[in-house]
Amino acid sequence: MATLLRGVLRPLCAFPGSPGPPAGVPFRAVSHGAGLLYPEHIPTSLLQKVLLAAGSAGMALYDPYRHDMVAVLGETTGRRTLKVLRDQMKRDPEGAQILQERPRISLSTLDMGKLRSLPEGSFGCAYLHFLDVNVASGHGMTVCTEDFIRCWNTRVSPDTRAPTRFVDDEELAYVIQRYREIHDMLHTLLGMPTNILGEIVVKWFEAVQTGLPMCVLSALFGPIRLNAQSLQLLISELIPWAVENGRRAPCVLNVYYERRWEQPLQALRQELGITEPPLRVEGLV
Repeated sequence: MATLLRGVLRPLCAFPGSPGPPAGVPFRAVSHGAGLLYPEHIPTSLLQKVLLAAGSAGMALYDPYRHDMVAVLGETTGRRTLKVLRDQMKRDPEGAQILQERPRISLSTLDMGKLRSLPEGSFGCAYLHFLDVNVASGHGMTVCTEDFIRCWNTRVSPDTRAPTRFVDDEELAYVIQRYREIHDMLHTLLGMPTNILGEIVVKWFEAVQTGLPMCVLSALFGPIRLNAQSLQLLISELIPWAVENGRRAPCVLNVYYERRWEQPLQALRQELGITEPPLRVEGLV
């Protein structure tokens, strides 16, 4: 059994330190080698996926800083949910265009000059402010989620996303990659910082929106690390707000954020049915 596990998990040995493909490279249904559907794809059997899911779940709970393990957990447990999300995108004109064009979000694809020229109050200006604050301060978190699991002194950027590896469908692989890459946009829309409380609130919103098992587990187990005051605020005010907004908003994967930079932030929130948070969570952990 130990030999089998070593064989199954061997591809992960290079995962934490191995570079992924350039973030600006789109997923395409072309051959990338024997059995490979996209760059960095690692084909796996059902048994291997089960073992990967169990192993990555245990490791992520043991060491919350292993964002690579949480990414593996999301990829090996979310296939059915990813199909639902993909179908939602196909039924929506804007979502279908995203699936067709496969835009990527990274420092190499973002026009920082354009973002800096946008007026105060625009979505692009708010997103740039979010990046400036978090890249400069290096905020991170200590909760099991593949989004922004970082040490407090680690700088963050749109390029700090794990590449998809274990999804055996090129289109679904793009869906989960897109989900990861719009995470910062959701922080901007929800007005949530990247401290532990803000990340948990975003995870509750994402869990309701996507139904991905990894999001649900993160939302449920993340609060374990909160102090009593923050836990009370989370349960009494922030979770109900996140759940209500997650249910009311249309699928956030159907928004072509890169083409909404000039739109006023409040107008985009109104379009998506997202209300202001009930309280500010900066400084609360």
